[in-house]
Amino acid sequence: MAIFQHQPQNNIEIHHIPQSKYVDGVRWLPSLSAVNKTAVLSLYGPSTATSTVEVHSFDPLNYPILSPLSSYPSPSRITSLKTTPTLIAFSTLSGGLTFLSPDCSNPVSVSEIGFHSGTVSGIDVLEGGEGECCCVSVGEDGRVNLVNVGGGKVEYRRVFDGDGLVGYNAVKWASSMEFVTSGLGFSLQWWDQRRKSGEPVLQFKPHWPQTTTLGMVHSIDIHPSRKHTCVAGGSSGAIFGWDLRWPQQPIILSGAGDRAVPSISESEVWEVQFDCHMQSSNVNSMSSSKILPVMMCSEDGILAVLEAGGAEPTELLEEHCAINCLDIDKQNHSDIICGLEWESVAVILRRRLRDLG
Repeated sequence: MAIFQHQPQNNIEIHHIPQSKYVDGVRWLPSLSAVNKTAVLSLYGPSTATSTVEVHSFDPLNYPILSPLSSYPSPSRITSLKTTPTLIAFSTLSGGLTFLSPDCSNPVSVSEIGFHSGTVSGIDVLEGGEGECCCVSVGEDGRVNLVNVGGGKVEYRRVFDGDGLVGYNAVKWASSMEFVTSGLGFSLQWWDQRRKSGEPVLQFKPHWPQTTTLGMVHSIDIHPSRKHTCVAGGSSGAIFGWDLRWPQQPIILSGAGDRAVPSISESEVWEVQFDCHMQSSNVNSMSSSKILPVMMCSEDGILAVLEAGGAEPTELLEEHCAINCLDIDKQNHSDIICGLEWESVAVILRRRLRDLG
C-alpha cells in the first residue's frame, strides 16, 4: 500500500494512507500501550454497497502504516462510530446500533422496531465498571434513547420522542447523568436524567443575523475537565461555544453570520473536538478562558485549531477534498487521525521529528 508523506514543518509529521473504500469514520482505540496504537475505521464500498468496521494497528516508531487486524460487516452504512477501551459501537442508516469487542467479536445489537424510525444520526458511549456501558442515541425521527450494555445483553429505554416534529444530529455525554443533543437551527439541548420531566433542562436557540439559524449542527463536544462548556460545529463554517454559566450567549469561534469573527471555512464543519494538546494563547481573557482550543475539519478540506479571543487559527492540514471526520488520541493528545473524502486516512503526529534517515 502506498503512503505519501508531507514535508515536515512546525514539528509535525503528516502521513496519507490510501484505503480501498470510502472512509465514513475514524477513531483511536484506547490502549494500555503508548507505543502500539490501534485505529478503528468505518468503511463503505460504493461498488458493492457494503460497510465494514475495521481495526488496524499503527506503530508510530516505525514507518507509519495501518495494518489490518480484524473486521466486522455492517448491515447498513455506518453513521456514527465510537470507541472505549473495552468496546466499539456504531450506528447505521437503517436504524441499528451494534456493540463489538475491540477485536470485532462478541457482537450485540439493537435493531427491533421502535428503537429508531430510520437513521440513527449520532451516538456516544460512557463506559461503566465490569464491562458495562451506557450509550445514548439520537435520530432524525426525534427520538432519544438510552442503551445499557453488559453481560452480553443490551436493553434500551426511550428518553424522548419528538414524533418526527424535531430531529437530532449529534449527542455527547457530559457526565453519567447529563448529555447534550443538537439539531436543526443550531439549537442545543442539555438533558439531566435526574430530572423526571422527560424534556431538556436547558435549551440554546441562537438569534444570529441573516439565514444562519436555518443551518444545523453536525458535531458537538464537551470539554473533559469542564463539563459546563460545549463546542458545536455545523453549516456555513459555524463553530461556537456554549457555556452553561451564560446559556444564551454563544461564544463564536468562526462564521455564524458574525462579521466581527472571521470564518476559517465557508462550508460544512463536519467534526469538532476540544484540543488538549494546544494551550490557549490568551487564558487571561474572559472570552477565551470560557472556551479552550478546538480542532475542526470541514467540507472544504481544512483541519485546524482555533479559539475565541481573536487568536489566529493554527492550520494543520489543507486538502483538495473534504475532511469528513477526525479523532484526537485521548491518551496522547499530539496524535490525530482523520478521514478524507478521496478514500484516504491522514495521520498527523505533533511532536519533535525523529530521525527518518
